[in-house]
Amino acid sequence: MGRLSDKVCIITGTGGSMGRQAAELFAAEGAKVVGCDVDVAAAEACVAAVRAAGGEMTSLHPCNLTNVDDCQRLADCAVTNYGGIDVLYNNASMAYFGWLEEISDDDWHRTIDQEVNLIYYMTRAAWPQLKKRGGSLINTASVSAWIAYKVLPAIAHTAAKGAVLAMSRQLAMEGSEHRIRVNTISPGLIETKQTKAFLELPDWSSYMIDKIMLGRPGLPKEVAYTALFLASDESSFITGADIRVDGGTTSW
Repeated sequence: MGRLSDKVCIITGTGGSMGRQAAELFAAEGAKVVGCDVDVAAAEACVAAVRAAGGEMTSLHPCNLTNVDDCQRLADCAVTNYGGIDVLYNNASMAYFGWLEEISDDDWHRTIDQEVNLIYYMTRAAWPQLKKRGGSLINTASVSAWIAYKVLPAIAHTAAKGAVLAMSRQLAMEGSEHRIRVNTISPGLIETKQTKAFLELPDWSSYMIDKIMLGRPGLPKEVAYTALFLASDESSFITGADIRVDGGTTSW
């Protein structure tokens, strides 16, 4: 208990599976959590769960992080309620899939907007506060930035997550003089609300799970524990790194 005691932590996408797990875990470890989501009902359910467990959390919803003004409102929410920002966990994202010759231009641009631009906008909004305290910036990348799957038409998703890795290395360099550590998490196949339907497709799931050394999809809490480590002072000498939470997928 207390690994994030009194740290102000923004977690984006707290209405989703991984975001909610992170919010609950961070709050249990003493953080003051500021969440957000476009899904109002899911965002409110997360806040209720955190508070019911004795944690401290506020949330901005609906919040569209592809909108610059909403990103600034979220940063301001953290400052107004808790006095600053110690951790920004850019968890929220949404991808649109299709093979090169099939994906629409709209889906390509939507993926870049909802996986790259939202991280840039939110980081820019929080950066002045992070500079005041130092702290931790955690960006969500993906194993799709490292490998391609035969059954996943992810041309836009791979491009977006590769950009997140590259952008995060640059941010680690720029943040170093301000004691801001910047790292990424690259989840593999995680069992979430978004992947549940695909995991029920035998051909798709058997191929994807066969790629995993541990022989099973990951759980949202397993990603959240990695984020907790990167948010805490336990990772004080780690920056510019990518941690692959993928059950060994990219190791063979």
